[in-house]
Amino acid sequence: MGKILVIAIIAAVAVAGYALVRNSKTVAMDSGSQEVAMEEPTTEAPAGPVKEFTTTAYNDEAGAWFSLKEMRVKKGDTVRLTATNTKGMHDFSLDEFGIKKNLLLNEAVTIEFVADKTGEFIYYCSMPGHRAKGQWGKLIVE
Repeated sequence: MGKILVIAIIAAVAVAGYALVRNSKTVAMDSGSQEVAMEEPTTEAPAGPVKEFTTTAYNDEAGAWFSLKEMRVKKGDTVRLTATNTKGMHDFSLDEFGIKKNLLLNEAVTIEFVADKTGEFIYYCSMPGHRAKGQWGKLIVE
């Protein structure tokens, strides 16, 4: 008898929890304790035109490099960069836009962001010594 009661309580709690979670996605309570419909999250389209770029990250006897030295876009453009590391260990860092992506060997990595501020910004590899050896470029947002 005791086991049946425990199972019934667990089942009731599970059903109530499921109902609560399910309803919390579509209904909320305002400060007056009235139900208010909540909008479902949507996938936003890019803010402006999409500007696509590609670069290769590599190192050789002369230094460490990105093959692309400059990207030029307009404020509001979506920047889509495909970066491929062909030799060594590299990443792609762009501090002002909060970007730091590891670039695995021989794998294309897509980095996408909205250029929401104007200016000249340096992108670089943050591996020790790589920026100093020449592995950097410039993003110009007009």
